[in-house]
Amino acid sequence: MSDNTEQTAQDSRTVPQAPIEEREVNIPHRDPNNPYAFPALMPSSADKAVRSFSPDAFQIPTRAQDDWRFTPIDRIEEFFQVFEPSGKTKIEVSGIDGSEIDPKLVEVSEIPKTQMPSGSVLKPNDRVSAVEWASQNTAHVVHVKGENPVPTLVKIIGGGMDLDALHLVIVADDRTHADIVVEHEGQARIAEGVEITTGKDSHVSTTFIQEWSSDSKHVGNHRIHVGEGASLRHSMVTLGGSFVRVRMDQEFGGNKGDLNMLGIYFVDPGEHVEHRTMVVHNYPECKSRVVYKGALDGKGAHSTWVGNALILPSAPVTDSYELNRNLVLTPGAIADSEPNLEIENGNIIGAGHASSVGRFDDEELFYLESRGVSEREARKLVVRGFFGELVEEIGITAIRDHLMGVIDRRLSRGEDEQMRHVLEEN
Repeated sequence: MSDNTEQTAQDSRTVPQAPIEEREVNIPHRDPNNPYAFPALMPSSADKAVRSFSPDAFQIPTRAQDDWRFTPIDRIEEFFQVFEPSGKTKIEVSGIDGSEIDPKLVEVSEIPKTQMPSGSVLKPNDRVSAVEWASQNTAHVVHVKGENPVPTLVKIIGGGMDLDALHLVIVADDRTHADIVVEHEGQARIAEGVEITTGKDSHVSTTFIQEWSSDSKHVGNHRIHVGEGASLRHSMVTLGGSFVRVRMDQEFGGNKGDLNMLGIYFVDPGEHVEHRTMVVHNYPECKSRVVYKGALDGKGAHSTWVGNALILPSAPVTDSYELNRNLVLTPGAIADSEPNLEIENGNIIGAGHASSVGRFDDEELFYLESRGVSEREARKLVVRGFFGELVEEIGITAIRDHLMGVIDRRLSRGEDEQMRHVLEEN
């Protein structure tokens, strides 16, 4: 070792060390003005979403906004400003077999929109929802109780193309067992708000069917509260309308809730059908399933499905899954499919999503045709099979038969249109 090295070593032993500085450890908190400062603390979609009964809380929709980027804005601009409803939309309530309702099991009323239970489930989450709320003064309430052996039918009949608004509230008491079917028919240009509340340990099925005329427009918002230990099957069936856009937002009200959301849609040329689901797991041991299936037939047919699921830290042992499948029957149709999943909890049973857009399965068609089935009938069978499982799951015989009949007629109408174009070209 050289003299210089030895001197350096001695100096290092004799130089006093600086005292250790004690510091308080600060855990970073989310900065509302800069949510990207700490990515792990970024706000979830639920934190970011504006909720208000005032239309002024929301910007006028544009395609630049994420929630509206798939929507042809120019087709629904009339729903962006508060309007005077025509009041021509009619509501009829009966048993699904046409029988009168039992007032001990189903109570129907019309109340001021600000009177409970109206306005009690979440708040509007976009401008059209807030405009619907601000544009009308009353709400129609369907209150179900006890054991309902006969499904309740709520028929909403359009009153023409004068702009209208409607608010529907469905309430199920604790331990209620009931099926509610809401049918939309006729011609309409309507903004609709729906609130659904299910009580503790209830078992409820709600089925919404849009079977509007081909020139109708429908913008809707469903706000859903699933009670503790309750199960809700929420089915959305869209089989008619020039423009239909329905957004569904849900929350649980306690542990062990079970939500099953089913969707069926058939889109013809020039039609736009859009469904958006938002499932929020905010309590432990809850389960959700979202399954939407659609068929598109003809040039300019456009469908959009956006599925969102959020699992909050307060929801351990969550089980969540969402699926969207689209069957494109002819060239020129467009299907947008976007599943989104946010998990803020590591203690879950499962969480997943899937989506697909495809044409007819050639192997299925070949198999059927090889057994003597014509191509036309083979296509019908494939589409019936595509929708059949969901239609069966709705679980109401009269609705099942009606929906499969409508789907068959839609397929036949598409074939007639194709044949007409062939004859015109020749």
